[in-house]
Amino acid sequence: MTDVAPPRELPMGRLDAFDVGTKKLTIQTEFFPRPTWRVETKVYLAGALKKVYTEDLSATPESDLQRFVNEFHQAKLDEIEAGLRKTQPQQ
Repeated sequence: MTDVAPPRELPMGRLDAFDVGTKKLTIQTEFFPRPTWRVETKVYLAGALKKVYTEDLSATPESDLQRFVNEFHQAKLDEIEAGLRKTQPQQ
């Protein structure tokens, strides 16, 4: 695997946290430029890492990186929220 040059402007990561019962659910998305461009979304519950989602961005144009990071984060957030709604009792 060959290192690629980092983009001129690194995309900003995203962070969301909310309460689920008595615990805090945190969803953190970061961009990593090495060894190849990739985005990772990490899901923590009560501070413990529960899941990591990774997507290769090596073929993504530099101008689209921030948009991709935002959309990837939002998609994982929506997916987790939908899963939580399914587990909640109907009122």
